[in-house]
Amino acid sequence: MTEKTHEPQQCDAAVSLAFSVLGKRWNGMIIDALSAGPLSFVALRRGVSGISDAVLSDRLAELAGLQLVSRQVDAGPPVTVSYELTPQGRGLVPILAQLGEWASENLPARV
Repeated sequence: MTEKTHEPQQCDAAVSLAFSVLGKRWNGMIIDALSAGPLSFVALRRGVSGISDAVLSDRLAELAGLQLVSRQVDAGPPVTVSYELTPQGRGLVPILAQLGEWASENLPARV
């Protein structure tokens, strides 16, 4: 019996770029937490269970730099800071929802 071989398909550069952002721990969960609307830093930390303040701060800065999240400062008093998805970030919400549905149907509860 002869085994058929084929050339592997090259990974799409855009898919690779997307996973360089979404594949980084916490980024997808932060985007998901913000999908319902703006949240304060404290509310985000509660919504993304297990993340440290330092990592949340780093991830929010990274996502803001990629223009997926915006940071709003209300001079107050008291001064408050909230984070929300930009239009580009909101574009990820249905994709993450589909990914979550697929995971629920196809992956064991704990990987």
